[in-house]
Amino acid sequence: MWNFRFLLIIFLFWPLVSHPQADSISDLPFQSGEKLYYKVAYNWRILWVEAGKAEFSVDLTTYDHHPALHFKSFGRTLPAYDWFFKVRDHFESIANAITFQPYWFKRNTSEGGYKAYEKYNFDYPGKRIISQVETSNKPLTKTILPFQHGLMDVQTAVYYARTLNFRNMKPGEKIDFKMIIDGAYYDIYGRYHGVEVIENHDGQRYRCHKFSVLLVEGTIFSGGEDLLVWVTDDGNKIPVLVEAKILVGSVKAYYIKGENLKFPIETISER
Repeated sequence: MWNFRFLLIIFLFWPLVSHPQADSISDLPFQSGEKLYYKVAYNWRILWVEAGKAEFSVDLTTYDHHPALHFKSFGRTLPAYDWFFKVRDHFESIANAITFQPYWFKRNTSEGGYKAYEKYNFDYPGKRIISQVETSNKPLTKTILPFQHGLMDVQTAVYYARTLNFRNMKPGEKIDFKMIIDGAYYDIYGRYHGVEVIENHDGQRYRCHKFSVLLVEGTIFSGGEDLLVWVTDDGNKIPVLVEAKILVGSVKAYYIKGENLKFPIETISER
């Protein structure tokens, strides 16, 4: 079944420049209190099954006397599928509200009975990352990782991506970036494919920017650019559809609704 840790990763498809495009908090495409809701469907052979849901939220806060953004996300299987592969995943992070440099990241997940806890503290003066990891089969360990410039955690990158100016990108453009995932560093790239109009599950049509992403080869992904993402070409820059091939089928996450959006979401009939 799907894995929410990878659902987060598949939203990370376009951190394609070295700095955010916003110069102040007021320039961001989202605001404090925004919440986004998604449904997750799993495909095996010819059947699509709605198996889970995901939520993302952001709030303005302070960290070390600096304005900061507090990101939270939650994923779970629907009760009808808990017997098969129960998922309860929580992710949380805090980042600088202007530079989007992450201050700390925390993951607390339970997937099919396998539990994992991770926490990263980004120590910029010391040029290091303090990592704490505990799993069902490994006791809590604390590790000091060397710092790398431009490194982001998965939670911060979801929102950092929405600050970029997609209209300056050219079809076929490919740029590398670095992520810290499961206590290790990965070089990943996104590729821009241009503008496309799509119809969502609710019949609404959106003008979107389309991307593909290099997936990290692992337990459910075979690796390669088998992931596609569509993000709205409006002020909110919301991912409305994500599709990915996995080892035993494919998975799809689609936008259901948003709360406290900064701008009205635009459909094609309104443009």
